[in-house]
Amino acid sequence: MQNVDVTDRVWDHLLAIRAGKACACCGGPWSTGERGALDLYAPLARRDLGPAVVAQIGQSLDGRVATLAGDASDVSGPDGHAHLHRMRALVDGVVIGIGTALHDLPRLTVRLCSGQSPARIVIDPKGRLADDAPILREDGTRSMIIQAVKQPRPAHVEVLQLQLIDGKFDPREILQGLREAGLNSLLIEGGGITIANFLDADTLVRLQVAVSPLVIGSGPIALTRNVQHARLADCLRPDTRVFGLGTDVVFDCGLTEAAHAATIPPHTVT
Repeated sequence: MQNVDVTDRVWDHLLAIRAGKACACCGGPWSTGERGALDLYAPLARRDLGPAVVAQIGQSLDGRVATLAGDASDVSGPDGHAHLHRMRALVDGVVIGIGTALHDLPRLTVRLCSGQSPARIVIDPKGRLADDAPILREDGTRSMIIQAVKQPRPAHVEVLQLQLIDGKFDPREILQGLREAGLNSLLIEGGGITIANFLDADTLVRLQVAVSPLVIGSGPIALTRNVQHARLADCLRPDTRVFGLGTDVVFDCGLTEAAHAATIPPHTVT
């Protein structure tokens, strides 16, 4: 397991990688913890390998994301929360499902680190999200609704209208529409059903699972796929790296060849 130390110096370097002004193998010398930060975050910051979609979910030791009553506010520890904000700062857009938008009322802004807030995208097939929801606040950050209904939205909210197939959107059509809107690096932040849909559609480059030292005992499971296997030999076994973030442990799971390529730093600054 690599321990991660996100100093101001290494974070500024990661933002420079995101802007195409540096690469993961330049700069330094780095401490062991700073090198761990580069190994964890540089694959998200890079833009030289084309479009990439990563999902992140935080869970307890027993695989829960909330209590039976729906309390999910502190499943991740302080370092886990900071990690999520760093991920937001390194992508073009962050995607959530309507359930997460209605239950958690998230802002999806970058607050626990420096960096620009990503475009905020809600998958809302039936147009259930109110126009005054925090995620749609007019604050200079792009907001987008993906919906099937012809429901008008405020002028500052972009609408991507798609057709439902068997009651839900095709994740591949969502990604195509977002890329046409200039959003190539995407974070699927939640909830578990939305992440599972993108995973089942083979659209994720990597999946990050942040585990907090907490036992909830009952409540919603973090991730349930629609794909079923009778044998463990047939189950997904991703190429996994493990990082220590203090209060949380992150399992960084590479799902494609592109995920592996992103972990190999280039040797020139572009």
